[in-house]
Amino acid sequence: MLFAGVTAAQAQSGIGIRGGANMANLSGDLRNEDNFENKWGFHGGITYNIGIVDNFFSIQPELLYSQKGFKNADTEFVVGGVNYKRTGKVNYNYLDLPVLAKIKAGPLYFEAGPQASYLIGVNNETKTYLDGNLQSTSRDEKDKEGLKEFEFGYGAGVGFALGNSLNLGVRYNGSFSDFVDEDVNFNGDVTNARHSTIMFTLGLTIPSAR
Repeated sequence: MLFAGVTAAQAQSGIGIRGGANMANLSGDLRNEDNFENKWGFHGGITYNIGIVDNFFSIQPELLYSQKGFKNADTEFVVGGVNYKRTGKVNYNYLDLPVLAKIKAGPLYFEAGPQASYLIGVNNETKTYLDGNLQSTSRDEKDKEGLKEFEFGYGAGVGFALGNSLNLGVRYNGSFSDFVDEDVNFNGDVTNARHSTIMFTLGLTIPSAR
């Protein structure tokens, strides 16, 4: 125990920031899969890397704002020779708390661990086009009726360290359970759906003074 404590004290720890892009969709038993497409969002927040074994093994809790959800399949039709097109996406905005074990192998690192998530809010974004020209954009805030406010899932990823402070990574976030208690907005299509998110992320860690 004394040896482990001394090793942890000598290992590098530090607070940091992380941000990047999310490619989100739904997984699971979707009734109409063609209606759900990948959508882009973003994530950002703070990290704290706790060195355990030199520069090889660490534990990193994070607190991130993260946009999940999906893009609706586009709707197009022609009336009186005019082409109408409607696009839309649903944003589920979460606070994520992953706690990841990280292993470094040279410049590469591997990470995995559990994650708790809290649903902050939901909004729909809709755009309308006439003959390819954007006519209107709207955003509607939705309530959380029928949705689970708390979720438990996991994260796993790989990355590349750029020196001692910067790192680039790709991480997958999945969920252990469906995110709805009752589907009140999509006619049962998402009753057995789970969030599925790929994160492209850039992190900056500021080593603490030894």
